[in-house]
Amino acid sequence: MMRNFKYGVFLFFAIFFISCSDSTSSENDIKKIHWDRDMCDRCRMVISEKKFAVQVINPHTNKTFLFDDLGCAISWFEEENQPWIKEAKIWINDAHNGSFIDAKEAIYTKENITPMGYGFSAYTQKTKPKNERYFSFEESVELINLRNHEYQQEKIGTKNE
Repeated sequence: MMRNFKYGVFLFFAIFFISCSDSTSSENDIKKIHWDRDMCDRCRMVISEKKFAVQVINPHTNKTFLFDDLGCAISWFEEENQPWIKEAKIWINDAHNGSFIDAKEAIYTKENITPMGYGFSAYTQKTKPKNERYFSFEESVELINLRNHEYQQEKIGTKNE
């Protein structure tokens, strides 16, 4: 009798903890974002813009990092010396419909109003706007890194004056 009770308690807690765990919203390890509560892992701003959020999954630990803007995600890799960007699984919200898409396969437009002002919006081939200039993920990363480098140079120049 006591043995069955122990198994019953164990089973109850196992089911309880599984149901309370931070589950993913798909088989692709996309984490559910708690809009207006979760914070960007770089700038600590609350993530509220449903068309610009980014999730980065560390391929070695499966830990998920959340960002409010593609620029924050890319800058975080550089600032935190994370060498695994090429291996990382990166998801970004489609700016057309808000669904998560593979950031490395997405098509980007620039000059958009985004949470941190980097200006990149992601789309699929089906959701991309017409008559826009498009950028690949690699081109977007390059432009973000260039912007950050120029900003750092401006800060250094201001300090030396």
